Amino acid sequence: MPVTLAVAGAGIRGRDYARHAAAGGRARLVAVAEPDERRRTAIAAEHGLPPENVFADWRDLAARPRLADAMIVATQDAQHVEPAVAFAGLGYHLLLEKPMAPTEAGSRKIAEAVERSGVMLAVCHVMRYSAYTRALKDLLDQGRIGDVVNVQHLEPVGWWHFAHSFVRGNWRSERLSSPMLLAKCCHDVDWLAHVIGRPARRVSSFGGLIHFRPENRPAGAADRCLDCAVEPDCPYSAPRIYFRLAGEPERRGWPHTALTADTSPEGVREALRTGPYGRCVYGGDNDVADQQVVMIEYEGGVTASLTVTAFTPMSSRRTRVFGTRGAIEGDGRGLTVHDFVTGRRELVETGDDEAALDGDHGGADRALVEAFVAALAAGDPAPLLTDARTSLDSHRLVWAAERARRTGTVVTLTEPSPRSE
Repeated sequence: MPVTLAVAGAGIRGRDYARHAAAGGRARLVAVAEPDERRRTAIAAEHGLPPENVFADWRDLAARPRLADAMIVATQDAQHVEPAVAFAGLGYHLLLEKPMAPTEAGSRKIAEAVERSGVMLAVCHVMRYSAYTRALKDLLDQGRIGDVVNVQHLEPVGWWHFAHSFVRGNWRSERLSSPMLLAKCCHDVDWLAHVIGRPARRVSSFGGLIHFRPENRPAGAADRCLDCAVEPDCPYSAPRIYFRLAGEPERRGWPHTALTADTSPEGVREALRTGPYGRCVYGGDNDVADQQVVMIEYEGGVTASLTVTAFTPMSSRRTRVFGTRGAIEGDGRGLTVHDFVTGRRELVETGDDEAALDGDHGGADRALVEAFVAALAAGDPAPLLTDARTSLDSHRLVWAAERARRTGTVVTLTEPSPRSE
């Protein structure tokens, strides 16, 4: 029999995870809790849910006897803790969208609730599950470049993607969501831990909100792009982003679905006239960093640098791994291995394209969901590449980096989080 799932939060991520789970036939969605009536109705119709299993509030779903084997928690970042703790207490296994929570206290509550209840937790660190990452990890585990000494990692957010999500969108405010490093790069910090395979010991960081500020607003700029005389010369023009750079609105996928349910050209234009995605990026409603560098020292002296910036083309993450016998350069699709002994270069194609606008992180979302479903079916967490404490520790490194950035210090990390007995 297929395993059963429920979802709390049927936005883009919750909808897509549920869709991936059902696509293979090994799982089916049986209940949903979503406050937005349009989204709630759409996902219920897509999966044929009975009306009695469709809820506007996750608390109403939690008040019912357990309806499914597992819960997909994909609410907004600041709304993860309560449902995750409640559903873990009811015996639901959890697929939890990243980040775990905006604060260490909240994330620790989730980890403790999972361990107390004995349920499985998979935080959606999807980068671990990509074919690209598996290929890189295999090369390192085989010793192809000797011992890893240093890693350089770039997260090129993309100029218009940053404007969409972190200036105009839901992640523009630390108060409403979390620091940009947590919202965007808990992926990357977790991925570095996976690739390097050593605990982090010290961290420093620099960066902040450099460009998207009111004082950088061009002379004559209007509050909305559709009314703006300088819009044709602005890199962050909303009409250009949503009618050209992101593809035609009729594609009916991200990012247009974040703007409006009506993704016709007329519907998108109306959303730009009235909604947040048509506002000037220099309006001052945002406060998260638009560029940041993080330097990490791991056990044994291995070092890594992470750069995240808005000011790039849209592309995959790029990484250089330096070892004692060789080096590897990766661009999210292929890996070039440099052998210091033979002087040869080998190109390893992985078939991934993490930057593709398919909302699937180059197939990693599907792979994560498939691993979660396999773990549920077997009653064994072995297919999962993280557990609650692994995710908590990578989040703790992000918060340490934020403390370092704000205080101008090097932060020494404490020992990894103790596990509950």
